[in-house]
Amino acid sequence: MTNAADRTQASKKIRLITLTGVFASLIYILTAFVHIPTGAGYTHAGDGIIFLAASLLPAPYAMAAGAIGGALADGLSGFAVWMPATIIIKAVTCLFFTSKGDRIVTKRNLLGLIPSLILCVCGYSLYQGIFMTEHFSAATISAAFVQTPAYCIQTAASSVLYILLGKALDGIHFKRMTAALSEKPKAKA
Repeated sequence: MTNAADRTQASKKIRLITLTGVFASLIYILTAFVHIPTGAGYTHAGDGIIFLAASLLPAPYAMAAGAIGGALADGLSGFAVWMPATIIIKAVTCLFFTSKGDRIVTKRNLLGLIPSLILCVCGYSLYQGIFMTEHFSAATISAAFVQTPAYCIQTAASSVLYILLGKALDGIHFKRMTAALSEKPKAKA
């Protein structure tokens, strides 16, 4: 019995790691290739997939997908200077969502969009004001907040993508279907 239980647990971990890789890839693609350049970087809809990953995967896996996908997009798109901020911000963003329950778009996950916006605006602006200027001061931090409209557009576009994809997947009972894949097969009598 222990051998079968060990195999089931290993199989579940392999599925989670595989899904983490799929989500990291989708995040990378939507961030690196589907974006609008701004003065200091770019606005993208990749966060919508981060929100989706956080609504489907356990937190550590979602955090890894968000951090890896976002950081790869920064690093491979010529914005490597943003990678440290992206790793932290995208990982923490996942904590505002839950994968528990049988639906993706829940009240809690919709409310999670609000702190995601605040973290995006404040996190990237503070990072820019502290680490990307010649001298640290209140003025440099204030100036960094000039990107706030771009971050708001990014989070809004990502939120719309998340809600549309989440509702579509909820409509086909995606979480129930995928939960059935990870359940232990019943023994024949």
